[in-house]
Amino acid sequence: MREAVVGASAPAQAADRVAERLRPFLTRPGLLAQPQCEGDPAGYRQHVLHTEPDGSFSVVALVWLPGQETPVHDHVSWCVTGVHEGEETEHRYRVVGGDGGERLLATEVIVNSAGEVGGFAPPGDIHLVRNSGSTRAISLHVYGADVGRLGSSIRRVYPQPRVSAQS
Repeated sequence: MREAVVGASAPAQAADRVAERLRPFLTRPGLLAQPQCEGDPAGYRQHVLHTEPDGSFSVVALVWLPGQETPVHDHVSWCVTGVHEGEETEHRYRVVGGDGGERLLATEVIVNSAGEVGGFAPPGDIHLVRNSGSTRAISLHVYGADVGRLGSSIRRVYPQPRVSAQS
C-alpha cells in the first residue's frame, strides 16, 4: 500500500493503485482477527487496522450487521473499499438545485459482493453504504488520510431530501 500511495501523482491514481493491491487479499480466510470482525447492534463498527506514521493513509475494517447503513456523506480524501464478507449496496448521489432548494439526485446503485473493489476521489463521492443482506458484512477501506487522528473519513453529511432521476 505504501508504494502505491507514495508513487501516485494524483488522488484518483492512488485509489486505482491501492484497489489493485487490495483485491487479492479480500477473500483470504483468516485475514482479520476475531475482534476485528465484531459488529455492534447500535450501528456499523469501525476497526482501525493501520495508520501510516506520516498520515498518508489508513486501513480500516467496517463491520455491518444486516440493515445497518451510513448517512449520506462524502469524504476528506480518496478511498478504496473492498468487500471481505457478505454484500454491500452503495447508493451514489449528486447535489442539484440551489438557494435552499438543494436535493440529492440518485445517480447509481452498486451492489458489491465479497472480493469486489471500488474506489473514488473527491469531488463526486457523495454516497450511502448499506448492508442489504441477511448476514454480517465486512469491508476493508483504505483512506488517503489519518483516520486514527480524525476518527472518521467523513467530511460532510448530507441531510437534503433524496430524489430519483424520474422525480
